[in-house]
Amino acid sequence: MEEVVGYSYRLRPGRDAESALFQEWHRCRFLWNEAVHQYKSGRKPTFSTLSKLLTSARARCQWLREGSQVAQQQMLRTFALALDHSFTAKNRRGRPKRKARKTAHPSLEYTKRGSSIRDRRLILAKGLSIPVVWSRELPSEPTSVRVTHDSLGHWYATFIVRRTVEPLPSTGAGIGIDWGVTCTATTTDPAFDLPHLGHRSRCAAELARAQRKMARRRRGKMGPQSRGFQRAAHQVAKLNKRAARQTRHESRVWAKKVVSKHDLIAVEDFRPGFLAKSTMARKAADAAIGAAKNELIDRGMRAGRKVVVVQPAYTTMTCSSCFARAKQQLGLGERTFQCRECGYMSGRDRNAARVVLAVAERGHTRVDDVSQSDHLLRADGAVAV
Repeated sequence: MEEVVGYSYRLRPGRDAESALFQEWHRCRFLWNEAVHQYKSGRKPTFSTLSKLLTSARARCQWLREGSQVAQQQMLRTFALALDHSFTAKNRRGRPKRKARKTAHPSLEYTKRGSSIRDRRLILAKGLSIPVVWSRELPSEPTSVRVTHDSLGHWYATFIVRRTVEPLPSTGAGIGIDWGVTCTATTTDPAFDLPHLGHRSRCAAELARAQRKMARRRRGKMGPQSRGFQRAAHQVAKLNKRAARQTRHESRVWAKKVVSKHDLIAVEDFRPGFLAKSTMARKAADAAIGAAKNELIDRGMRAGRKVVVVQPAYTTMTCSSCFARAKQQLGLGERTFQCRECGYMSGRDRNAARVVLAVAERGHTRVDDVSQSDHLLRADGAVAV
């Protein structure tokens, strides 16, 4: 079985190559903003329409002709896809917006027609040659490459390749996962729990010093910021990114471990967005629950495992032994679940993880469906499933 994946590598462009990349980004950003203007004017620009406008614009403007037509077409293709996706999802907030010069990070995409690998260097359109830090070998020839620039000033290249995936051996085991803040992921098997490691909280003191230094050196809105402010802002971004990378690495290692050992993965469909307005916002952001959940689901589906996303309603109030539901909702301070019907006692999150697994094993995605199927009896006395 083959799958399409992205391999990311660090780039080391020189001064001239970096200047050329920025110039190419400004041309593509200009085209993106023009496409946004077309949409806001009352028209829905398609890729074919935008391509015709690009052809006429390159014929008139020497500045656009100096850039790569491949990168410019890919920018317009990305805009058209983003616009179609926003209409499909009926999400007006997700419509493409203007890319500001000071805040938007450069991102350029090249197909095989505009990129190649020669002498272990990335060759882009217009003869741009950039050294690549090859941390690992590519499994096949890339079909496209995306060049990005982050807040720390680092350049990266993500190669889209096809690779052969060996099927994982069947284990016959299942696991249920409940998300939380104290423990990022509580599972039915304690050996597979993902504890909250708190990488961001460990560097909180250093981050606070850097933020105070940045605040002292800020000039306000009048005039450009000093080099001292830029150095302090760079240090703040570096600390934040280091913590985020550590959290992402731990999530990936944990997801790989879970997927390799279980055929059935039942995941609570927990949406941590509401935590951003609570007192647990900083801890929830450090735990990166959403990123860990997406990594687990994506890796499980790529590996061919059965991944069931279970609605979180009533998973905490339901007993995993007899499926009786508590009459009152448990407060956040109550960390132990005790069933009044059968006397079963367990940790609150561990019980919820077992409920999530039981729901998935019965072929449902909600606790209510399981309760109805377990309690509705047919005429012959058998349980209706």
